[in-house]
Amino acid sequence: MSTQPPAGADRSFNRSMLFKLVVVAFLMFGFGFALIPMYRAICEVTGINNLVQRDATAREAKNTQVDMTRTVSIEFDANARGLLGFKPEQNSIDVHPGEVTTVMYDVTNQQGRTIQAQAIPSYAPKQATEYFRKIECFCFTQQTLKANESKRMPVVFLVDPKLPKDVKTITLSYTFFELNTPAAAPRGTEGQAADNAKASNPA
Repeated sequence: MSTQPPAGADRSFNRSMLFKLVVVAFLMFGFGFALIPMYRAICEVTGINNLVQRDATAREAKNTQVDMTRTVSIEFDANARGLLGFKPEQNSIDVHPGEVTTVMYDVTNQQGRTIQAQAIPSYAPKQATEYFRKIECFCFTQQTLKANESKRMPVVFLVDPKLPKDVKTITLSYTFFELNTPAAAPRGTEGQAADNAKASNPA
């Protein structure tokens, strides 16, 4: 006597598993685009670890003593999520703690439409975070980029002279996210138009 389950039960199990996988995929996709709003909301509520706010004012920077006896190497990194060209104009620079420095990042919207984007900074080693003071930064606000537009964006910063002596290199890394990415057009609009165009202009 056969002990194999009915074929109908297999099909039902497969459909159930496929549905669960699709739901998980959509949830993960949505969570990815919700990271920025969630991050900012949590920071506003808790008031901690808000990396997209000014760390020092120009007046504070002017009154900071420059430690000419030390040099710290600052390395720059850039990552993009979406169709964005994003990179620093220089890979690294040596600075004295307390010295106000300006570096530039380049970004290009590689799409044929206007987008909103937000950059989030991170630091390595983590202990350097509280000593890296941003005075001006493109990460403070959302950036609007028109279709195929390129921008040069400044970061004005200083390294607090209280930085521990054993920290000789700091890596500043930005991740640029496109916000509110439009959903794919439903079949019957752009897809149907493309099919109609092919039908009226056969190869």
